[in-house]
Amino acid sequence: MLEFLDMNIPGVVGYRLEGKISTREMNQVLDRFREIIDRGEKIHLYQEVTSLGGLELEALVDKLRFFLDAGLSNFGRVAVVAEKKWIPRLVDFESKFVRHIDMRGFSMDEKEDALAFLRKGV
Repeated sequence: MLEFLDMNIPGVVGYRLEGKISTREMNQVLDRFREIIDRGEKIHLYQEVTSLGGLELEALVDKLRFFLDAGLSNFGRVAVVAEKKWIPRLVDFESKFVRHIDMRGFSMDEKEDALAFLRKGV
């Protein structure tokens, strides 16, 4: 399940993930990303992961197709907040390989820090 969040931070797309992500839900996210790109703006992202149950195969294909078409250069700041401790660690590790995206992982206890990170530069 995917639930969009009202972030009250200009230019930030926020959503909460719980369980398995459907193709329809993935396309809702990708449509929001496309709208931002079409306006000539960077995508700033808040992703809250309460549980992770995977993606439908078609959702994964759509996501990969989006990144191949749009590229990663359209992303600015990305904050991933998660209950599982390994997810923020993975995000921080991953950020070393995508240096042009300011990507950070946070625990649920650090949610305010994640929001402050996204407000930076707004």
